Amino acid sequence: SRFFRHGSGHDMTIDGRGARVYDVLVGRWFLRGFYRRVAAEIATTVPTGGAVLDAGTGLGKLLVELARQRPDLRIAGIDLSQDMVTIAQRNATRSGFGSRIDVRRAGVADMPFADGSFDLAVSTLSMHHWGAVPPAVAELARVLRPGGSLWIYDLRSLPSDTLAAAAKVAFDGQPLRRTLPRTGWLRLVARWAITRPTATTEVADSL
Repeated sequence: SRFFRHGSGHDMTIDGRGARVYDVLVGRWFLRGFYRRVAAEIATTVPTGGAVLDAGTGLGKLLVELARQRPDLRIAGIDLSQDMVTIAQRNATRSGFGSRIDVRRAGVADMPFADGSFDLAVSTLSMHHWGAVPPAVAELARVLRPGGSLWIYDLRSLPSDTLAAAAKVAFDGQPLRRTLPRTGWLRLVARWAITRPTATTEVADSL
């Protein structure tokens, strides 16, 4: 089968043999340190007993690292590729965290979670696979609690005008911040971050 397939909204997925090759070459070698660093950043941010969503989780490597670093967190991941979901579930089980990690097949623009389910939603090297950015950002904002944050890690060379415009609408005018995190040898990655306003913030802004 082909390495890449397009799903609803023309989102790109990695399936079949491509998913298996990605697991061995990318997840186990090239991106291992990257996922550890991202997990460490999340671990110092999310409150005790909080909930984290990994949108476009792929192999589930970030989920495993989060489970290892923060035993108190509720952790979930979604991916449009059923092959990736299967691999992520297998990786979680092999790591001993199968009972703590919830991985489901879903697109980022249509997720099976209630409003305000998570304290932080993160996407790592997934945004450039999205068929349309605005509906994805709107859906990610929906599942965040007031005061919850969205972190998107992707290639720093990507144009971010569409992301900024979508974030401004979905997050009620809150600023989108772009930083260049320490990611080891993977120096081509930027992080875009935005926080959902709390009720207090919304009242203050209206005065």
